[in-house]
Amino acid sequence: SQAPNILNSFAIMAAPGGWYEQWKKVAWQDGFLAALDQSGGSTGKALRLYGIAESEYTGETEMMDKMHEMRSRIIKNPKFNGARILGAILFEATMDREIGGIPSAKYLWEQKNVVPFLKIDKGLAEEKDGVQLMKDIPMLDELLDRGV
Repeated sequence: SQAPNILNSFAIMAAPGGWYEQWKKVAWQDGFLAALDQSGGSTGKALRLYGIAESEYTGETEMMDKMHEMRSRIIKNPKFNGARILGAILFEATMDREIGGIPSAKYLWEQKNVVPFLKIDKGLAEEKDGVQLMKDIPMLDELLDRGV
């Protein structure tokens, strides 16, 4: 049997010494990826759906703080664990934050046995000549370096 080829679209963030165990988990264990990569433009709407009104934050920084609080509550829930969840796709800002005083990616792997993935795309560019491409990914090398 051949391992599923799901690693092409994401850069895996490997905890020191854990990359092989993470690869084995994603390649061979049954489960799913949790999409925790809500970002920018649709964050306000997502927060409203979770009952957090725009009046509860001011500006993008506070909005992203609220989103991180929500993600942290989800991740800390005992049901959120590696038994069924293979990995979690993280937005760049989540990767740069901590959960319970531990860097998010490290927390996911070491506390939850969930492989952290870094969302690297920047969304869709405007349609041009009937085609809509992905936006460029500025400073990709630096982003990937931070993610490892």
